[in-house]
Amino acid sequence: MADKDSKYEQNVSGKFYVDDQCIACDACVFEASDFFEMNDDDGHAFVKNQPSTEEELQKCKDALEACPVEAIGDDG
Repeated sequence: MADKDSKYEQNVSGKFYVDDQCIACDACVFEASDFFEMNDDDGHAFVKNQPSTEEELQKCKDALEACPVEAIGDDG
């Protein structure tokens, strides 16, 4: 489970975030590229946009479920 105290500063504020357990597998980017981006320099993903519609919310939830190390948090 993601830890809100360990989330990356690059995450935009809001419901979803990526924490320091990320292994840069690209699963979240594959599932929801409008909302997750990879920081190739530091080797981790981060949330670049928060969802605003039900469809977008579902994409972010799909990304959360796809994460193999549970590095995506949902503070909703």
